[in-house]
Amino acid sequence: MATKIRLARHGHKDYAFYHIVVADSRSPRDGRIIERIGSFNPNTNPAAVILNFDRALYWVGVGAQPTDTVRTILSNEGVLLMKHLNGGVAKGAFSQEEAQKRFDAWKAEKDAKNGKISAAEADKKRAAAKALLAQEVETNKAKAAAIAEKRAAAAAELAAAAQEAAKEAAAAEAEANGEEAPAEEPAAEEPAAEAEA
Repeated sequence: MATKIRLARHGHKDYAFYHIVVADSRSPRDGRIIERIGSFNPNTNPAAVILNFDRALYWVGVGAQPTDTVRTILSNEGVLLMKHLNGGVAKGAFSQEEAQKRFDAWKAEKDAKNGKISAAEADKKRAAAKALLAQEVETNKAKAAAIAEKRAAAAAELAAAAQEAAKEAAAAEAEANGEEAPAEEPAAEEPAAEAEA
């Protein structure tokens, strides 16, 4: 029986996630499995991988063949490295403690690298949000200035219309009384006449 480690599709249309399973290579993709050893969700950023490390290492150790995608997942999780290190221990090249020490060093380096990438992504998102906010503030200022300009123009137009209406009303009232509209010059002479008196 050829045993494969592969992905079994679950989820729904436009939102697929996968179980990492050990199955007979002759069984259907989503058919009968021997054991489920993890899950893979590519819909998140970064893709979420949950893996039973010991069981994955066991199945790789007994000869189960991973598909290309699962091989990449197992490599990223360190299963294939641990298999390689266990091969070195079996040959007597180094001890189990040394193998574990090398694996821990690799894991720490990988976590630090992923932390830097995550921090860079977070910084990039923060910078993009800041730029978007600054752009929005500028847009709002421009809109506020345009609205203030429109309101000032409307107020000036309204004041001019009110002044014109007041002049027309004064002219109509003077005409109704049989007098001419008061000129501005006699109004200027009245204070002088009061000063003489």
